[in-house]
Amino acid sequence: MSEEFQDVLQTDATIAEALKWAKERLHKSCERPQLEAELLLAYHLQKERIYLMAHDHDVVGNIENYQKLVQRRAGHEPYEYIVGSASFYDIHLKVEPGVLIPRPETEILIDLVAEIIEKEKVTQIAEIGVGSGAISVVLARKFPQLKIIATDICDTPLKVAKENVERFGLSRQIQLYKSNLIDLVSEPVELVVSNPPYIAEDFLLESNVVDYEPKEALFGGRVGDELLKQIIVDVKNRGIKWLVCEMGYDQKEPILAFVNEIGVKSIKFYKDLAGFDRGFMLSFY
Repeated sequence: MSEEFQDVLQTDATIAEALKWAKERLHKSCERPQLEAELLLAYHLQKERIYLMAHDHDVVGNIENYQKLVQRRAGHEPYEYIVGSASFYDIHLKVEPGVLIPRPETEILIDLVAEIIEKEKVTQIAEIGVGSGAISVVLARKFPQLKIIATDICDTPLKVAKENVERFGLSRQIQLYKSNLIDLVSEPVELVVSNPPYIAEDFLLESNVVDYEPKEALFGGRVGDELLKQIIVDVKNRGIKWLVCEMGYDQKEPILAFVNEIGVKSIKFYKDLAGFDRGFMLSFY
């Protein structure tokens, strides 16, 4: 155990003392150490964060467990894996190691897909790379008549997605397939949505991402856009009208050149909250 964790909290430590201790240990691994110290303590106590402010002199029960949670986060393990849950859109989803943690940028993807579903009266779609089920679950909740076929090539995401689908009572709307891309999807679909792996294999990621999150959900090949291009080709060859995908911030030009080469009706790129290019909407006919 590293030296910085040799000093431990007393068994009768108060909430205020525990938070001070945790903040000091999280300042190197977190952008907002105070917030994460509070979130972890609220999780440990099974209380809301506001409870901590009103009870800062209360003694923290089972303090050793809280210290273990903090030490895991100080070692760069993602907060979402520690607590087994990720906040996304208007819900909380179960997550665990082996499943990509959903990002706020993907909420933009969902809103753009929702616009197409409403405008075009789409009734059946497919999602490539279901992960935790975030995209499919939110879209199914938005559109109770929508049918979704969601695929993943790995077992853990399919297991976790199934739990999230069942938790929200969406089993009649969402079917889960173990499939490479849409290879095993035989049903007719009008739109495909995906947040696929699109990071180049030699790109340096932060420790909390590369050391913990599944590489299958991060890296898209040597250049990074290989899988994106394969998805575009597959959707075009299947005669599906719409494709909406996330992509890397530096992939707009190669994707544009590629679709101009193979021929599409239209492509529109969109930016994320930070102003970076983050994805595209393709219409094939």
